[in-house]
Amino acid sequence: MRAYREVLLASLGWTGVFPLWGEDTAALAQEFVRGGYRAILTCVDTTQLGPEFAGRQFDTSLLADLPLTVDPCGERGEFHTCVYAGPLFARPLPLVTGERLRRDERFEYCDVQLAPVATAAA
Repeated sequence: MRAYREVLLASLGWTGVFPLWGEDTAALAQEFVRGGYRAILTCVDTTQLGPEFAGRQFDTSLLADLPLTVDPCGERGEFHTCVYAGPLFARPLPLVTGERLRRDERFEYCDVQLAPVATAAA
């Protein structure tokens, strides 16, 4: 995967930086949660993880529920996330979950959208 990314980046004239490459992903996932970051699983590869995981919060409960065959950071493509809050955010993104659907008979998606902005009464 790293070689693929390096070739892709090089074709754009960029050089990849991989500060976490080779780190313990179980420890990284726990550190992410402890650090106050919030994320939601937006896509699950159902050949590696149950479709019910789509739309779940990335938290200690999710990490405890992951099968041992699944990388806690989804490094083998088991899942993808949307990070919406944490120390680097000025404020959390107000997200709402939307439709769930299966694509390519394999990938379970959970749409996330910004919540509608409440407007003051005129």
